[in-house]
Amino acid sequence: MFDPVIAPSGTLLGLLQRGRGDGTLHALAAPRPEALAALNHCVVHDPRHDWQVENRSLYYARLYLDLHGSLEEIERHLCDAEDHLDTAETRTGLALAVLGHLAAYGRGDALALLRRYAANGANWEWALDELALRDDDAGLRALAAPVLARFPATPEGDAELATAVRDAFEPRPWRLWAEDPRESVGARIRAAREAGSFDRWQRQLRPTGPRPGWSVRAVLDWADEGLERGTARHVPAARCLAAVAGPEDLTDIVLAARLGTDGARSAALHYLADAQEPVVLDLVEEAVTGGSRAVADAAVAAFERMCGEAAVDRARGWVHRPDALGASAAGVLACRGTAADAPLVLGALRETVRVDGPDAPLLWTLVDGAGRLGIACAAPVLRHVYRETTSSRLRGRAAGALAATDPSFATGFAVECLWDCEETTREVAALHAETGDVRVAERLRRLAADPAEEDEVQSAVRSRLGPDMPMV
Repeated sequence: MFDPVIAPSGTLLGLLQRGRGDGTLHALAAPRPEALAALNHCVVHDPRHDWQVENRSLYYARLYLDLHGSLEEIERHLCDAEDHLDTAETRTGLALAVLGHLAAYGRGDALALLRRYAANGANWEWALDELALRDDDAGLRALAAPVLARFPATPEGDAELATAVRDAFEPRPWRLWAEDPRESVGARIRAAREAGSFDRWQRQLRPTGPRPGWSVRAVLDWADEGLERGTARHVPAARCLAAVAGPEDLTDIVLAARLGTDGARSAALHYLADAQEPVVLDLVEEAVTGGSRAVADAAVAAFERMCGEAAVDRARGWVHRPDALGASAAGVLACRGTAADAPLVLGALRETVRVDGPDAPLLWTLVDGAGRLGIACAAPVLRHVYRETTSSRLRGRAAGALAATDPSFATGFAVECLWDCEETTREVAALHAETGDVRVAERLRRLAADPAEEDEVQSAVRSRLGPDMPMV
């Protein structure tokens, strides 16, 4: 999937793409055709950089309800001929998830469109999972024939069906279909379930990884073999070393961490870091300075796993390095430093935003660190990250940091956060938003009564609702 093109944060489209609460508030105040056009654009052109962790579906579904929006654009997107040319989940997943929420809110047109797509669409598994949570038994049973028609009654088709049944995220439809009295449905599903179970059992009998009795050398060779095949195994290999290595093996492991081949060297570094061996800090610096890219990355990751005072103290010396180890050191100080490290964390936060922009991966840790250390003078740069980042997860972290550093948060960003796309951000807002604002009181009541809202958010909301704020 190509990186989405995100509009400026000051535009309605840019706000909605980011999932900001102000996006909903501005859409409700904008001309309805303009708001619906921006909303439809977001749903059919997924704006998330990481669709597996960022939330948008409930946010967009609620806005469809508030705007009384039709589903014509979503239907056109799902039924387009491109659906069978570009079958990636990223093309249709967001639209299907939005339809799922709308069906849960009682939109019959959304339920009907999901059924139609599950019968005919390329990403039918996702649609079926949405229906498994929202449809009745009769609606799901009606889909048995069109879904099974996707799998020809051949050995290859039966194998594909067994895989689909085994890997189904929501098993409810398959269980219903297994009870179907028709030979072409019930018997076939039951056979597929048995085949999937047998395949899982066979895989368990053919383990390919380390076995009891392996030596330190065998584990290091296994790590090298994985890297040669393009699979990094140094983290599991380090865990294996912890199980098989004794004090007498320390010299060999240190030698591997200094001079070994890339896979073995990476595994040894991780093992020594987990064991908090003092020598590992020097070895990490050597690996970053003179090792390959794979070893340098593994060394930095190993250092980040260390939680002792020696690692924190070394980070204070490395934080000014202009490389990955310097960035890692700043992250370590943000996570485990003391109040005396606040200037270093603040400097790294400002420099990262200046050089790498508001979406830099390091900002996740630095933003958390600014909040943890209560760095009040970090509020301006945190507000900038909040406004400009295209990651809704990073924006949520910025909101949490602002709650700890910015006295104006309760009457400012916390209010719009009640409409944010991320439930963790709504939870922060529910705990801090100033209830004197009439919008806050009304929104808290709506969130408390919404069956689609997350339990953690509703718990936070109810902690703020007093006897003078009755439920709706």
